Amino acid sequence: MNIWIVNHHALTPDMSGGTRHYDLAKELVKKGHKVTIIASSFHYAKLEEMRSYGDSLYIRERLDEVDFIWLKTPPYRGSGLGRIRNMITFMRRTETIIPTLGLAKPDIIVGSSVHLFAVYAAYKLSRLYRVPFVMEVRDLWPQTLIDMGISKWHPFILLLAKLEKFLYKKAKKIITLLPGAYTYITGLGIDAGKIVWISNGVDMKPYGRKIRQRDDGLFHITYAGTIGKANVLDTLFEAAMILSPSHPEIRFHIVGSGELTEKYRAFIEKNGLKNIEISPAVPKSEIPELLQSSDLLYIGVMDSPLYRYGISMNKIFDYLASSTPVIIASNAFNNPIEEAGAGMTIPPEDTEALVKAILHYNSMDKEERIASVRHVRDYTCRHYSIEALADKFEHTLEGLL
Repeated sequence: MNIWIVNHHALTPDMSGGTRHYDLAKELVKKGHKVTIIASSFHYAKLEEMRSYGDSLYIRERLDEVDFIWLKTPPYRGSGLGRIRNMITFMRRTETIIPTLGLAKPDIIVGSSVHLFAVYAAYKLSRLYRVPFVMEVRDLWPQTLIDMGISKWHPFILLLAKLEKFLYKKAKKIITLLPGAYTYITGLGIDAGKIVWISNGVDMKPYGRKIRQRDDGLFHITYAGTIGKANVLDTLFEAAMILSPSHPEIRFHIVGSGELTEKYRAFIEKNGLKNIEISPAVPKSEIPELLQSSDLLYIGVMDSPLYRYGISMNKIFDYLASSTPVIIASNAFNNPIEEAGAGMTIPPEDTEALVKAILHYNSMDKEERIASVRHVRDYTCRHYSIEALADKFEHTLEGLL
């Protein structure tokens, strides 16, 4: 198959963030398929350009036999009109530039809903080339925005709702990353037989079986990811403040970037905390060593109806692959950490529960902690390895040809 994937925010390992389509594409290429990923290199979290275009509006690049076409889009800050302009520009340039590049005709086109305008561009290309169109649902638009407090009667929300239903109907298959999303999609009158769940996952190869934890007498807790409201880091910083006087051996490491970075830097300075540090996001290729050198990992999920259809954050599967104990603060529809037996679940936004969970793991002998998650690697290989997910992805697409 010649597969095109339209994902505005697709990333490569030299960037920070999830590399779902790059990882899946590498496996599909090994199986004899050709994959082209159409994306923009303006980073959605760092808010900076990751490639140099010069006077061109696009760049063609090949990485590990996977073809990338990077489309130049305008920079923005925040979530206002500048971001919408960035989305619309990506859509228009996908529709207008890609057909001029003399690419071999695709057999199938996948549009990924980091936003619906990118998916619409994929649909338009599928009509132009007369090939099947597959919609991949990462976030539920516009329901995500409604759950964040925007009125369902807002004109932009009404536009997205109309576009969403149109794309669901036109798609030959709907791939969802959220296990509970089928209830939402079928509620719009879409046939359940069109829907398949293919979670995010992880390339297990960089994660060796050896646990490379530090041997410095300290207890290291790490959060790696976006520093934003949805990640509920207030609780982690409050826990650090509580534990600072009594447990100086416990050290907190926040590795990432996002809109709340400066807020948390100010919190550290105001409270004179020496047990917590914020470091810049690192490339995906450095994540395994970062996680495996930690004693404990943290994930926070907002207590919000946003997660009633499930969670599939990339960091979850990196955490699982690292075979490091995890504390997850969540009441979402699903809980991959709990399902894998990889750690402890606590209520979201509950500082007292988080402190107790941290002290529980801190009181354990190192070998006991390691033994408690020794089984997690094999579980992750079976359920969330890129090889397993690529098999399912390939089977789904081949069924449409």
